[in-house]
Amino acid sequence: MRILNVINRMISKIKIVFERFFKKHNTEELTSELSGEFTTTMKEALCEAGKSGFKEFIESYEKIDETIEVNGEKLRFKIESEKRFITPFGEIKIGRRLYQADEGGQSYIPLDAKWGMLNEFATIEVRDAILYCTALTSPSEVRSILEKCSFFSPSTTAIQNIVNEVGKLIDDNQEEINEVIFSLEEVPGEIKVLTASLDGANVLLNEAGNKRGRPKEKPSEETKETKSCYKNAMVGSITYYGSVPEDKESPLRLESHYTARMPEDSYPTFKKQFEKELDHAEDAITEGVTKIILADGHRSIWGYVDESKRFDSYEKLIDFYHTTEHLSSAGEVLFGKKSEEGSMWYKKWRKKLKSDDNAAEGVIKSIDYYKAVQKLSKSRLEELEKEQGYFKRNKHRMNYADFRRRGLPIGSGPVEAACKTIVKDRLCKSGMRWSRVGGQHVLHLRSIVKSGRWEKFWMSYKDITKKAA
Repeated sequence: MRILNVINRMISKIKIVFERFFKKHNTEELTSELSGEFTTTMKEALCEAGKSGFKEFIESYEKIDETIEVNGEKLRFKIESEKRFITPFGEIKIGRRLYQADEGGQSYIPLDAKWGMLNEFATIEVRDAILYCTALTSPSEVRSILEKCSFFSPSTTAIQNIVNEVGKLIDDNQEEINEVIFSLEEVPGEIKVLTASLDGANVLLNEAGNKRGRPKEKPSEETKETKSCYKNAMVGSITYYGSVPEDKESPLRLESHYTARMPEDSYPTFKKQFEKELDHAEDAITEGVTKIILADGHRSIWGYVDESKRFDSYEKLIDFYHTTEHLSSAGEVLFGKKSEEGSMWYKKWRKKLKSDDNAAEGVIKSIDYYKAVQKLSKSRLEELEKEQGYFKRNKHRMNYADFRRRGLPIGSGPVEAACKTIVKDRLCKSGMRWSRVGGQHVLHLRSIVKSGRWEKFWMSYKDITKKAA
């Protein structure tokens, strides 16, 4: 009987929509306009049929009981209550019976509990689409996309509410979610190298902070603080590499997983999550796989790495391309911008860094030589000291020639790309300012998507919401 009622409701809606179409249009001759109108009518018929059939199906499970028992407590029927739900076919109203204890207290709606919608207003399929899209773009753009490409079009506020709700759920259940994802993840082929990288990206926060830039020449009464400020979000990448292809210098990148965290003092939450990712990766690899920490020259990153014993088994390398940026800057200071001599010096030492052992020491000595023979201004000498200091401080992490001979990566490309694609492209669009909590909700979703883990995460999400119902 239930299935017949659903089918009849759906057929009835389809008939109404198409009868209206054929009354309104002359269908004797096919035209592009008629074809377009028919397509629109088909979409409308499917939408109306879906909403009507879905409503009939859900409401058919309502039981007309005067009293029910929930967790040992007797509840009595109080009122018939309608609620709007966003479904894949559009918004519908569902009639539900509300129950409550005679002495009052928390109400209970059995029908909502049956189809997993206690305290929810969007179905699981709708939440899936909204959250995935919001990982990629802003709620207002998500609304426009869904309005164009689906039968449902939630408001921007509704989208944001879903993101905040699920972001909090991830915060509260991070360990359980990780367990599910890790248990379902397979090793991506024959792993030769495991590389861990860290980097930061500035995010504009919706909170007071110090002004950036040079101060004004004239004194003023303006405060030294602004209503917003830039702080550094952290990104970590765990990348698996295979062998070096015959026509390449670098090993084949197999897969990368990412961790991202909004700004926090000393980044304890980020470090904890990053190290859990490392634990999972280390469990996945076999003995003999080379483990590398690869990052730019930021002192706080290397301070964390050098002070942590858990990285003692890792080889450590400064990103080659950051090193070449400092090499280029040193050449410009020594010989002048765009000078041929400076360009030749840069190319010579860039090549040596990739081919010769102890080339970093050679760079330092070369800079010393030219400092002695060139007449440099005080400001240029100070700038040169900074660049030379970079090489002195990090020369023991510039073993590029050795890494190249062994077929190991020398660039932190995955984490550099992650800073752009996970943080910058999503959180740093024009006019965007973030709370730390709101930004983290988005970074959770975006890291999952960019790590290729969405379906595994969604399985965990459904399990968690089922347990909470």
